[in-house]
Amino acid sequence: MKQTIKIQPIMAPTQKMQIVSEVLADLPEWFGLPQSTQAYIESAKGLSLWVATKNEDILGFITLGHTSLDTAEIDCMGVKKAYHHQGIGTLLYQAAEKHAQKEQRFLQVKTVAEGHYPQYDQTIQFYRSLGFVELEVFPTLWDPWNPCLVMIKALW
Repeated sequence: MKQTIKIQPIMAPTQKMQIVSEVLADLPEWFGLPQSTQAYIESAKGLSLWVATKNEDILGFITLGHTSLDTAEIDCMGVKKAYHHQGIGTLLYQAAEKHAQKEQRFLQVKTVAEGHYPQYDQTIQFYRSLGFVELEVFPTLWDPWNPCLVMIKALW
């Protein structure tokens, strides 16, 4: 019997942290800086989080916060490597977008600017496929080796 992927919100702060920790540990190419990874794990407590599961296995997650009254932000998103390119990221994104559309006009995400790391170039292509466009690059927001690209999407 084929098991379906379930996308569901998680409310418990401790469970949110456990999910983020488990998934990010599988993605050192994107989340290899311990201090930054720990910040994502800690911040998950206070953010909206959706998890993708199959059977009882955690496949990925997305967290959503707010940067203004009109703008929601994808704070962090990860899908375990074994499940890349199977539509799981898109399913997670759709759940977060549906939630954001209720109150926000825009959705934004920050990532490393194009041309610096192949894995982040893949990330940018993923967000473009969802309808995001580039807003601005902040060359030193994080540090000179990781220029921050802000991408946005109008929700309505």
